[in-house]
Amino acid sequence: MQILDKFSLKGKVIVVTGGTGILGKSFVKALAEAGAKVCIIGRNREKINERLDLIKAIASDTFGVVADVMDEASMGEAKAEILARFGTIDGLVNAAGGNIPGATIGETDSIFDGKIQDTVKAIELNLYGTIVPTMVLGEVIADKGAGAIINISSLAASRPLTRVLGYTVAKHGIDGFTKWMAAELAIRYGDKVRVNAIAPGVFLTDQNRGLLTRDDGTYSERAQKFINGTPYGRLGDPSELEGTLIYLLSDASGFVSGETIFVDGGFNSWCGV
Repeated sequence: MQILDKFSLKGKVIVVTGGTGILGKSFVKALAEAGAKVCIIGRNREKINERLDLIKAIASDTFGVVADVMDEASMGEAKAEILARFGTIDGLVNAAGGNIPGATIGETDSIFDGKIQDTVKAIELNLYGTIVPTMVLGEVIADKGAGAIINISSLAASRPLTRVLGYTVAKHGIDGFTKWMAAELAIRYGDKVRVNAIAPGVFLTDQNRGLLTRDDGTYSERAQKFINGTPYGRLGDPSELEGTLIYLLSDASGFVSGETIFVDGGFNSWCGV
């Protein structure tokens, strides 16, 4: 196999949860360009159709399923639909997640005055919203003995970020879950089943826009702190995650499993001096 061929996803069925989000938009576009058959899972049919319209011109086959990543029965129904359409699953990208407003502690608020239930919801969305699809859809990959699962970690799992407790706890859980699943699946199902995670740096999305921008669209003080702590001196662009995603889903990463790869402009590596 030629080296460039190893990066191809031609004909592979890749399922993306959260494909209607900002990062998900870049993910599904990149997958289509790499030749994959793309299946988008989301909660809103209109948004799913918008994503499908975006990639239909470049993808050989596309499909969208309305389902809730937090609900095992819903994911089971989605699994049945996907298998009826494609017959298999070769890759799963767990991109559903993000922070929720009530789980963000105000800058001048006491950390003990936070809405505990909102913090729990943020943990559930980001952690359980990855575990449930993996356990339901990942079984197809495991049973066939080949395929890749990609989870979305965060800088918050390595450098705990102030004000977002639930998100931070959940992303620590994602890293642990990634390692655990990578080991268990390899031991039980062989060396062609891989699980890895991507830890994005700071990207401007709908979920964090309120923290990173002011009403006039300029960067907040918090956003500027991130920029100052990044050797690249800027926020990331979602398109800059695409290469790592394709690599981890493709045969090019055949001996890579249990890893979390940072795409952060050097933020996690820099001490600030």
